[in-house]
Amino acid sequence: MVPNFQDSVEKCGVLETRRYRICGVVQGVGFRPCVHKLARIFNVTGWILNDSEGVLVELQASSANITRLLDELLLSPPPMARIISINEVQRDNTGQHYENFSIRKSRQLASMDTIIPPDSNVCSDCLDEMRDPKNPRYRYAFINCTNCGPRYSIIQGMPYDRVQTTMRKFAMCPSCQHEYTNIDDRRYHAQPNACPVCGPKLQLTSNNGTPIETTDIVKYAISRLREGAIIAIKSLGGFHLIADAYNEKAVRELRKRKRRDLKPFAIMVSDIRHASLFAFVDEHEQKLLQAVQRPIVLLRKRQNCLPEVIAPHNPNLGLMLPSTPLQYLLLEDAALPVLIMTSGNLSGHPIVIDNDTALKQLSEIADYFILNDRDIHTRVDDSVVRVMANKDTGERYDSFLRRSRGYAPYPIPLPYEPGTIIALGAELKTTISIAKGQRVFMSQHIGDLKNDRAFKSHIECASHLQQLLNVEPSILACDLHPAFRSTRLALNQSQLHVIQVQHHHAHMASCMAENGLSGKTIGVIFDGTGYGTDGTIWGGEFLIGDIHSFERAAHLRIMALPGGDNAVKEPIRVGISLLTETYGEHIGQFNLPGLNILTEQQREVFAKMAARKFNAPITSSMGRLFDGISALMGICTHVEYEAQAAIELEALLQRDLHMLQPFPYNIVECDHHIEIDYRPMIRELVLHLSSSSFNLPELSRRFHTTIVDMITTVCMHLTNRSGTRQVVLSGGVFSNEFILLNALEQLKQAGFKPYCHQLVPTNDGGISLGQTVVAAAQVDINNLNKEKIDE
Repeated sequence: MVPNFQDSVEKCGVLETRRYRICGVVQGVGFRPCVHKLARIFNVTGWILNDSEGVLVELQASSANITRLLDELLLSPPPMARIISINEVQRDNTGQHYENFSIRKSRQLASMDTIIPPDSNVCSDCLDEMRDPKNPRYRYAFINCTNCGPRYSIIQGMPYDRVQTTMRKFAMCPSCQHEYTNIDDRRYHAQPNACPVCGPKLQLTSNNGTPIETTDIVKYAISRLREGAIIAIKSLGGFHLIADAYNEKAVRELRKRKRRDLKPFAIMVSDIRHASLFAFVDEHEQKLLQAVQRPIVLLRKRQNCLPEVIAPHNPNLGLMLPSTPLQYLLLEDAALPVLIMTSGNLSGHPIVIDNDTALKQLSEIADYFILNDRDIHTRVDDSVVRVMANKDTGERYDSFLRRSRGYAPYPIPLPYEPGTIIALGAELKTTISIAKGQRVFMSQHIGDLKNDRAFKSHIECASHLQQLLNVEPSILACDLHPAFRSTRLALNQSQLHVIQVQHHHAHMASCMAENGLSGKTIGVIFDGTGYGTDGTIWGGEFLIGDIHSFERAAHLRIMALPGGDNAVKEPIRVGISLLTETYGEHIGQFNLPGLNILTEQQREVFAKMAARKFNAPITSSMGRLFDGISALMGICTHVEYEAQAAIELEALLQRDLHMLQPFPYNIVECDHHIEIDYRPMIRELVLHLSSSSFNLPELSRRFHTTIVDMITTVCMHLTNRSGTRQVVLSGGVFSNEFILLNALEQLKQAGFKPYCHQLVPTNDGGISLGQTVVAAAQVDINNLNKEKIDE
């Protein structure tokens, strides 16, 4: 049929040959095989290849058939593909006639502009084969195909071919090689293709590394889990620690061994039906859970279905579905329907990715190890998303707490080219960003740079992403804080020009960039800590400006932090600081819930430190205000993990968004800026807490309502000064559902155009994006000024 069709087309003089450049996630996702199959359907000949700019394809057919092929490709690309652009490019007019369509060998260009494919969950076709006793890959823990499986975590270089991955050490057997070269096979050009004969294998060991012989590793592990064992398993982007979530004793033991007393654990179930047993799941949350990225989704938990120790003092439950074949196999026993699935690492350290390190670091936590010989090149933690929904308006926002596996390193598009810039992010929840072309490539979540191992991971991530993108940056962007490890790294090198970006300006610019905004903007930036231009700690900020510059137009009244960082770990110190700001140094007369945990001497010492600003740095942090209020109410006086006090304060609201009467506060105009005086609120709160009976959930709701009211009121003041009604909300405080959704709604009702984050985290995970766009703007300003001087 095809030769006859081509002959007739050629005789009619309508045969056309066109070459196209296709950009996006188009490598390692079955893109070339998909185009090859479409070429057969639409009687198109020519060729396709991967190169370091994406995919190049030359199509020869009638104009109508070429158009049909491209339309179908855009309409139904491979499941993991994301097409950003299809542009026709110039070709040599050689008059060459193609007899068929072929996939040509990948080639490396001087420049590299392709997008690295993220990791994906195992697809339903592979699962069907894995569960079929007659299939050669029955119960094979590394089954994958063109449409699924590991990508970013195993890629060592681009273009994406097997020799550029950690799978290169596994030579395909004849059967796998036949699949790989057969266009009609689902594994055509699937780079991680493998089977039990030639591919990676599982290994079971005790916690001292001694191999354990068994005929079925998975069934052995399930038996031990049901007995209460804790097992470390090597997953897609690193190790997980798993236990039977029904077994409260096992969960408590995991907490004890991991020294994680209160921070919630995530759980994993096999499907949506099981998810709905433990949490309320709406249609949108179901789609997120089942998406190829397989994030952890924070859901409203059902009461009394699982041990409270899994997520204590929290109305939410972090839940995810399996992403790897091994995880599905571990959930195949109906008697073990739900597993604790938490990162395999020591507290404060990066997730473990190799067998030797796992045995060294996790041997005192895990009873057994399920290892494998497929190396992980890049550690990629689980992504965490929370769907924030306003039932009254029907609006929904996907809020990333952690953007990592499945999403990274997918880029954020910009309407301009910022130049080649690498941004190092912040100190907590950090990410790396690299600008190239009109895109900013954001790394996976790296974590907190508290120790040498985490910092080494940070440097390795920057180097690897730079290599994959083939970028030689000229600008290095970092935070303004002189004590940050990343800042010291930037300032101690001499190869790149360094631009330091103020923390809250980076938050503001990040939200602007994500939403494609420009021009004068009010930035409401609420978080825990950010180094200000005046050398103090900011965090309750209203900025006016754009990506180029800003002014600090309003902020929360300062408070002291008795003991500095110790006040972050012990919010009751912040509570005492709020009291001394309101009443002075002598606060011994107060009998408040949170103060009862302190001795009289401790109260006096902390009060003196706060009132006299002795070893007590000042801050305008909204995050610390949340901490202090939570502590005074007796909800959380000492924290084990970041934002615990604020999270438990929000938990009292039970995800109910209705507002009450706000507490009083004052708006004070001073020195051309506004100060928000919280002291009237403290006075009324103390009156309630000093009474014989008080309602903690109601007081929490009034406090949250007050913060929303502050946002709207201050923005109204600032719009009169600035003339803009464009508002962005950023910073870790806006991970709070009540604050974000009510602030958005109240601002809209007041005539503002408010924006928030949905593509990158509102917390410090989004800082590197903001640093990139601010640094680019600074370069533009400097170049413009230089041109004026030259003139």
